Amino acid sequence: MAKIRKAVIPAAGLGTRFLPATKAVPKELLPIVDTPSIQYIVQEVVDADIHTVILISGRGKSSIVDHFDVSPELEEKLLREGKHELAERLRSARSMATIVSVRQGEPRGLGHAVLRAKDLVGNEPFVVLLGDDLVDADIPCTKQMADVYEKYGKSVCAVMEVPDEDVSRFGIISGEKIDADCVEIDQMVEKPALSEAPSNLAIVGRYILTPRIFELLEKTDPGKGGEIQLTDAMALLMKEEGFIGYKFKGDRYDAGDQFGYLQANIAYGLKRKNLAPRLLEYMKEMIKKHS
Repeated sequence: MAKIRKAVIPAAGLGTRFLPATKAVPKELLPIVDTPSIQYIVQEVVDADIHTVILISGRGKSSIVDHFDVSPELEEKLLREGKHELAERLRSARSMATIVSVRQGEPRGLGHAVLRAKDLVGNEPFVVLLGDDLVDADIPCTKQMADVYEKYGKSVCAVMEVPDEDVSRFGIISGEKIDADCVEIDQMVEKPALSEAPSNLAIVGRYILTPRIFELLEKTDPGKGGEIQLTDAMALLMKEEGFIGYKFKGDRYDAGDQFGYLQANIAYGLKRKNLAPRLLEYMKEMIKKHS
């Protein structure tokens, strides 16, 4: 079975939920503590032994590629000032993976963004990770999913249970449980009303897809707003080849949502030994103040 060697990260969205901050700064570069969310995504890919990242960018997003590029003047300045650890962090960011950038052109949905990677991916399976969807896990979520793909030989999407009030915000799946963490999917519905949802198992921003998805995306008609939905093509792929829903292990944060972004900053801040004690104390003070 072919090994997962390439990752596709769609990052062409406008980030309107973070305006005015994202007028000039891509939402994927907004920091979680001091590290852009997209760098955590790339690190997850690298930790899963994948070293080629195809970034789907858009107008005004060139700074994302710049973030992973060489910055000799800044590195030299930091070294002159004796800030060796910070200089090393810059070096590690630019040497994490091979970053290839493709423009989406016009924003026509997630399916269209993934389709733009067709020529670079070629005829092999690949992983798609959304650039603002963080999963903090002992074993990288991508590695967990790659293991599931190798076990079953079918496309895989990460799923989690969501409360009723959030069902209409996600693609929802249903299916037959085949092991403790996996479901053989028999239905996919994009953002259904609660009354029409087949379950409360929601698809989140991780997918391992076979190359057949590209042909199906090319045949997928645009839906609402003229967008090509990845879920529509995945539903066709499910019928042809089968599809696994995997209940991943880890904590997921939607860093593209204001509240999720705050949650991620707190959670990742508490992982820093130099910040955790002061942050906990501050949180205690805030609880007292607002209770």
